[in-house]
Amino acid sequence: MVYIEYSFTVAPKQPATDILIAELGEVGFESFVENDSGLLAYILKSEWKETVLEDVFILKNPDFDITWSHTEIKQQNWNEEWENNFHPIAVGNRCMVRAPFHDAVAVEYDIVIEPKMSFGTGHHETTHMMLQHILDMDFKGKSVLDMGCGTGVLAILAKMKGADTVDAIDIDEWCYLNSKENVTRNNCNQINVYQGDSSLLTMRKYDVVLANINRNILLEDIPIYANCLNTNGTLFLSGFYLSDLDAISSKCVAYGLEFEKKMEKNNWISVKYVN
Repeated sequence: MVYIEYSFTVAPKQPATDILIAELGEVGFESFVENDSGLLAYILKSEWKETVLEDVFILKNPDFDITWSHTEIKQQNWNEEWENNFHPIAVGNRCMVRAPFHDAVAVEYDIVIEPKMSFGTGHHETTHMMLQHILDMDFKGKSVLDMGCGTGVLAILAKMKGADTVDAIDIDEWCYLNSKENVTRNNCNQINVYQGDSSLLTMRKYDVVLANINRNILLEDIPIYANCLNTNGTLFLSGFYLSDLDAISSKCVAYGLEFEKKMEKNNWISVKYVN
């Protein structure tokens, strides 16, 4: 499997880097690594074309100075790349997300993730906020869905916090395989990992649904998530900006969900709804 790597130099870095990640995700880029100068972004060569950046509008914004170059890389080169850029992430004083080559620390929830080409290391604001939501809630005995699971980090923390049954679903084969590896790595083999989309949710019910995806998919799938919730269920959403909150909340309210809480970090939002 061959990837095209784009190296972006971004000034000022924020909020331009976050906006750039969101726009690149919309045109097919799968993985991102932030660095001191900006961002590395990866897209499958089979999905790439010369005009791939044509509709990435922040590149035309005069308020930011963004330059880039690209090169072809082999899949195996990724491991060295993320090892050089992946640092342990603390979520409060209770949870640490780290790679296998990092030393263990004395925390309540020590999660070991090898992300490879998957999204969800805790570095990005949306993942970090979703982890915070999980830490703030009692998961004992709950049935949980991690939709768009990426590395499986949210499902893993939910299980560590005492969830009874946990399903993790991602449409991307690499994420599916990576989640299975990380579930085993963290001794959470009771987590069920599936490859697919929301069509897998027919007749399934959960106490908690976690969905850290993007605005468009969330708006399309909120009716399905609402239908999946048991009575007094909880829906956590992230992967969108503050400016998208009204649209997300309107859709949730239309399907019987009530806004309860939100977190905000660098213009990214994570929201809790209940039924």
